[in-house]
Amino acid sequence: MASAQTKSAVPSHLKNAATANGSDFQERHHGKTQSHVAFENTSTSVAASQMRNALNDLADTVKDESDKKRFETEMDNFFSLFRRYLNDKAKSNEIDWNRIAPPKPGQVVDYNSLSNTESVDFLSKLAVLKLNGGLGTSMGCVGPKSVIEVRDGMSFLDLSVRQIEFLNRTYDVNVPMILMNSFNTDKDTANIIKKYEGHNIDIMTFNQSKYPRILKDSLLPAPKSAESQISDWYPPGHGDVFESLYNSGILDKLLDRGIEILFLSNADNLGAVVDLNILQHMVETRAEYIMELTDKTKADVKGGTIIDYEGQARLLEIAQVPKQYVNEFKSIKKFKYFNTNNIWMNLRAVKRVVENNELEMEIIPNGKSIPADKKGETDVSVIQLETAVGAAIKHFKNAHGVNVPRRRFLPVKTCSDLMLVKSDLYTLKHGQLMIDPSRFGPAPLIKLGSDFKKVSQFQSRIPSIPKILELDHLTITGAVNLGRGVVLKGTVIIVASEGNTIDVPPGSILENVVVQGSLRLLEH
Repeated sequence: MASAQTKSAVPSHLKNAATANGSDFQERHHGKTQSHVAFENTSTSVAASQMRNALNDLADTVKDESDKKRFETEMDNFFSLFRRYLNDKAKSNEIDWNRIAPPKPGQVVDYNSLSNTESVDFLSKLAVLKLNGGLGTSMGCVGPKSVIEVRDGMSFLDLSVRQIEFLNRTYDVNVPMILMNSFNTDKDTANIIKKYEGHNIDIMTFNQSKYPRILKDSLLPAPKSAESQISDWYPPGHGDVFESLYNSGILDKLLDRGIEILFLSNADNLGAVVDLNILQHMVETRAEYIMELTDKTKADVKGGTIIDYEGQARLLEIAQVPKQYVNEFKSIKKFKYFNTNNIWMNLRAVKRVVENNELEMEIIPNGKSIPADKKGETDVSVIQLETAVGAAIKHFKNAHGVNVPRRRFLPVKTCSDLMLVKSDLYTLKHGQLMIDPSRFGPAPLIKLGSDFKKVSQFQSRIPSIPKILELDHLTITGAVNLGRGVVLKGTVIIVASEGNTIDVPPGSILENVVVQGSLRLLEH
């Protein structure tokens, strides 16, 4: 049983869950001696009650009453995540590899088998949500990632707005766009979306939760007050979308408007456009949740995959895989698909699982460090507890995957991806990137080295994107500059050794070559 000390520290709406966790805890422990279990139970209870008290103290630092209520709800949700983390750790809740199987036929449906009527009847029930919590720091940019210019002077956000505007205009509907921001992107996004005010689109925004980072040594919250520095807090991953959508009031607002289906995707996936076939399939099959999957290639071996776990469709992420099975997880033979994070969900079902406290998505602990304030001090090690929206698949009725064409997964995570989407391989039509029909086979594999990590470096070294319609593979490392009008075909490898610069002259045609230090062209 959960100790009296912990129970009293649990907020009332989470009490049942705490008791259940406690009693379930003893039964599930077969391998350990009673004294070991008792010790873990006690240390878990102590850590939980210390955290609860610290969160109560944090809440007391919020002066405004309505802010305080919101803050307390957020801390209650965080506490329930923290308790699960402690219990999982105590139960060494590792996934049982022997129970994992590739998905059964009914758990993944082929996109080509969907009825191809493109029925527009269901658009009035649809809203589109973009995950907009990430910053552009990994690409050397300031502010939200969604405002990085992708093509023809337009950002990710501009393209999404264009797509939905076109949809609304073409079918005379009013599909709203919702942005889930984080405390990192909220202010900037509010200023940026003002420019869409005259457009044929409703834009709503809400913030995902702001959770306290956990000090690794003491398992206490890093912030000492609700106003503590920004580096003491973190947004807890996109699995937080369900509770944040509910707590923001937007979920009820959408239901009141007759909207029942939400199409969610990452803001940086340029392939995630509304698909009428999937929408119709969702309505007709009464699925509460659909995950778009696509075929794995050698480039995607780390992506989360859909599995069958004791008859239930589940998401398996590489972080959950025991070390000895990682290679098996990466195998394209056993697990053929990976999750694109394009997710369709029924909003009534979302409301039900949130209100019934049913959400128990696998927790991904993420180790980070907070930089020291003063010179000579060591950085502070912290843990962030995160969840992924895909892991919620197990909580919904008739949830399954749809294996979609690769064109629905076109993410821009690096400048290598940026080069691809800016190239002549694609044309822009109503905010949507269309691959050139004369292109044979999948998109080329592009690998740019660390000299191209930041967008500014990429733009100065490749001011004009080469023609790549017939390119299969490109690798560039070192200080390489491409002139205007360069054409790349087949496999091209350009390596500038340290201290050397390679300038590829304007108008060069490179086909199946390795270019090294002194610009010798070697057939290959």
